Amino acid sequence: MEKRYEEYAYVLDFLPRGRPTRGRYRAGAIAQVIGEEYFTLLEVAVKEGERLRPQERVYVGKKERSKITYIIGRIRYQDLSTAAIAELPAVIEKIVKNREKWFVNFFNTSQAITPRMHALELIPGIGKKYMWQILEEREKAPFKDFEDLQKRVNLPNPVKLLTRRILEEISGESKYNLFTRPS
Repeated sequence: MEKRYEEYAYVLDFLPRGRPTRGRYRAGAIAQVIGEEYFTLLEVAVKEGERLRPQERVYVGKKERSKITYIIGRIRYQDLSTAAIAELPAVIEKIVKNREKWFVNFFNTSQAITPRMHALELIPGIGKKYMWQILEEREKAPFKDFEDLQKRVNLPNPVKLLTRRILEEISGESKYNLFTRPS
């Protein structure tokens, strides 16, 4: 399997003095971020003199980075700071809105995961009734955007539902990963 890397990430928490380890701080500023494509949780070393704001989009890819020195590594949900956990839902919602076309395509093309369960049913708030409505409506014509999906299926806020699903995957509450990289 090819390795997948994040190109951009959103800041969840900026720790100017690093993270405390056994009473001492690791030298230098770090940030806890979430990747915008695979929702990978990362800890990154921040360049000296830089100050990052929560929800700020930063480049973390392989080329020259302007604000990040290097990626320390992947972290688990449990390793996030309290501030990062508090920021997470708003940041995920922002990513979902920015990637609306991709997520609408998910509603237009998703398939069954097992003979008895469809990928759509894994999204909180979508049971058999909504799943069948979505499948019937997308047969007539693909959904154009979240608003079209909401109107035609009478589905409550798709952005909020997708955000809840992604949070479940990140926090390890889910057996299946629809939108995140397995940890």
